[in-house]
Amino acid sequence: MQLSDSTWTDVDAVDTDLAMVPVGSTEQHGPHAPLGTDTLNAETVAEAGADRYDGDVVVTPAIPVGVAEEHRQFTGTLWVGEDTFRSYVREVVASLAHHGFDRVVLVNGHGGNISALGEVAGKIVRRDDAYAVPFTWFDEVGEHTSDMGHGGPLETALVRHANPDLIREDRIEEAVEGASDRWGDWQGRANLAFDSAEFTENGVVGDPSEGDADLGAELLDLAAESLAELLDALADRDVSRPAHK
Repeated sequence: MQLSDSTWTDVDAVDTDLAMVPVGSTEQHGPHAPLGTDTLNAETVAEAGADRYDGDVVVTPAIPVGVAEEHRQFTGTLWVGEDTFRSYVREVVASLAHHGFDRVVLVNGHGGNISALGEVAGKIVRRDDAYAVPFTWFDEVGEHTSDMGHGGPLETALVRHANPDLIREDRIEEAVEGASDRWGDWQGRANLAFDSAEFTENGVVGDPSEGDADLGAELLDLAAESLAELLDALADRDVSRPAHK
């Protein structure tokens, strides 16, 4: 059930304690893909996971601005600090729990959110009357996960499949020419780069020309299946906290 499309009486009648919150970002994805790529992809995966799941689950509107200061040199990128982001996510989950939807999957589409989502989920579980778990879609696509870049083949493929009109196809060659082949400037295991502009001319990492709509359909199938399995596990999980030892 899409929360924003429903009336309060519709939602009140749903017999479930499961909810999903798509979490994205508004940030550059090169000259070819929209600033809302991460949010669009999180919404797409959440909707597909809800359709695949054999039961009821509430899907909230997406959180469209995340932890993205690493892209600040590229016009249009928006960001908030990690404290603000964690507080916002925590309060959204608290409002869901207030209505009985207290088992929540945070469906993430942005790498910069991963650390903060892990931290806030732990705090929610330990301190609040809810259970939350983060799910990052591009970590749940099997062998394709290793091809994840930025505005690269995976993100471009999923947008091409689900929102094809938003890819600027006439700029793909430009995107490839200004792209980096890896995320960062590495010395051993230390990344010396803090901002993406330090290692990519146009914000792209990876080759978006390799991300066609067929790949996007495959990625969505894999991510949706993993998400549905997570919802199954969460629905059955004993979420009470262990007693003091």
